[in-house]
Amino acid sequence: MALIALGLNHLSAPVSLRERVAFAPEHTGPALGQLIAQPGVREAAILSTCNRTELYCNVEAGAESSPFEWLHRHRQLAGSNIDEFTYRHHDADAVRHLFRVATGLESMVLGEPQILGQVKDAYTLAREARALDAPLERLFQNTFAVAKRVRSDTRIGASTVSVAFTAVRLAERVFADLAEACVLLIGAGETIELAARHLTEARVRRLIVANRTLDNAQALAARFGGYAIPLSDLERHLAEADIVISSTAAPEPVLTRAMVARAIGARRRRPMFLVDIAVPRDIEASVGTLDDVFLYTIDDLREVIDENLRSRQQAAREAEAMIELSVEHFMEWWRALDLRNPVGGLRREAEASRDDVLARARALLARGRPPEEALEYLAHTLTNKLLHAPSASLRAAALRGDIELLRSAERLFALGGPESAPPASDEPA
Repeated sequence: MALIALGLNHLSAPVSLRERVAFAPEHTGPALGQLIAQPGVREAAILSTCNRTELYCNVEAGAESSPFEWLHRHRQLAGSNIDEFTYRHHDADAVRHLFRVATGLESMVLGEPQILGQVKDAYTLAREARALDAPLERLFQNTFAVAKRVRSDTRIGASTVSVAFTAVRLAERVFADLAEACVLLIGAGETIELAARHLTEARVRRLIVANRTLDNAQALAARFGGYAIPLSDLERHLAEADIVISSTAAPEPVLTRAMVARAIGARRRRPMFLVDIAVPRDIEASVGTLDDVFLYTIDDLREVIDENLRSRQQAAREAEAMIELSVEHFMEWWRALDLRNPVGGLRREAEASRDDVLARARALLARGRPPEEALEYLAHTLTNKLLHAPSASLRAAALRGDIELLRSAERLFALGGPESAPPASDEPA
């Protein structure tokens, strides 16, 4: 048997190719049914996210290329150069890769926690498709245990490393309970959308979205239960905001010192927290000199992000050591599983020898030989056939002084103990 991890991700392949090989959840089950029907494929699971598509398979020896060939056919990749964009890991490397993926060490954002949930979803889909047996079942259970241990024993997910999330976390330092805060978002781009998502998860009391194009503001506000205003109405609503996060493409500041000063006066000195993520800046630098105003720029956030990233990198090194130990433990189990396979082979060989000798004994009877002769032939020949290979190996071990093998043979064939000891010699030592 062999464990295979095959796939492509944001580091190895462009999004145009990742789109072609991605699997929607509703299509994964049928695809798994086709995959495990391929020659030599015993088990399979498919992990498909926006950043990666990976196949995890348990295959028979010699069938290592079967999953790749299936993916090539299933996704109609004839004529493409997919080979140069894919990676393939075998056995311990495949186990290590899955552990790293589940702990976020292979993610675009180091240590991000969402991937573990996606790995669990892949496992659930594989179980529902009856595509798992004991080996991959155990591998996934070990994967979840490793990811949980890394999360609990290191700080790999403790520090934020995205601009939007860092802005929200900094806001929480000023306003302990965001459920009581009104937030004004200026802009409608991706960063502002991410900030809106994080703020909604924090159950912010009120969300106002201001944008030069009102339609874009309304679309964003509708997704997160907010209120949209045109940028021209910004000053009218500024005093309502406890928190302001701004990210526009405006060439000049959209918030001036005078505007913020009037808003602070209207708020009766209640503090305001402002985050300027834009380049060029949306908020005049002099706003930071006002009392009761906390102003952070993109550079301030970068310092926090870089510090947090260094913290995650240290945690990642700790996670690597934990993963290596877990890989060793799993591979010990895997090798022991392989060691049990010779039992089946031994039995098959013994049965083949039995059938061969029995056929010859019957032939003797058919030629009129006495039954006693046929039975003696059967017993003598079958004993020789069954003992020939182990006897030859033990003689060779004795000649080369392989004491470990000889002792293992005693245990294997139950030859030890005083009742099996050779009789004492009368000759002097």
